[in-house]
Amino acid sequence: MAYSPQARRDRIKPHFPKLVEMTAEYVYADVWERPELSKRDRSLVTIAALTALGWSDQLEGHIGRGLANGLTREEVSEVITHLALYSGWPSAMTAAHVATDVFDADDKAKG
Repeated sequence: MAYSPQARRDRIKPHFPKLVEMTAEYVYADVWERPELSKRDRSLVTIAALTALGWSDQLEGHIGRGLANGLTREEVSEVITHLALYSGWPSAMTAAHVATDVFDADDKAKG
């Protein structure tokens, strides 16, 4: 996949070192490792939240992470479609475009 969350964090690290450190140590090394939810389930919840909030920059990376964590494209599509009724049509349409970009990049990476 062309999108690299690590590359995006590396880009901001010189200016926001503490924020990058907190992301690595708290978000991913702590919260994402808690056993009460699987990483797959955390991905599903995160994609739903980012869709509802309309945060497309973060959504791109989390859709990729979700696929790596075992979500199917159909599940990503369904959660975005479901949220059209709860978070609004524009947020779902934005998320659908982001997801399609991720799917296309994944297809190209696989050849």
